[in-house]
Amino acid sequence: MSLDQIELLESLGLKLFFLLIFLLIGLAIHDVLKRGNVPKFGRFVVWLVLFLGCAGFVAKGIIEAAWESGGLG
Repeated sequence: MSLDQIELLESLGLKLFFLLIFLLIGLAIHDVLKRGNVPKFGRFVVWLVLFLGCAGFVAKGIIEAAWESGGLG
């Protein structure tokens, strides 16, 4: 394997790891909200914050990829 292939594999593995972590966090939050009988507005706020955190992570990845493909990185 070349160095480029190893770097690509590491990058994909890291992104899949973060996806799995976000999924597990979502499942844990869902369980806590269900067991705690949280009102709908509270659930909405919690899921909104979780979504914005995930969206920020995705946006960072897209910006990073665009930055590197433009030759600026």
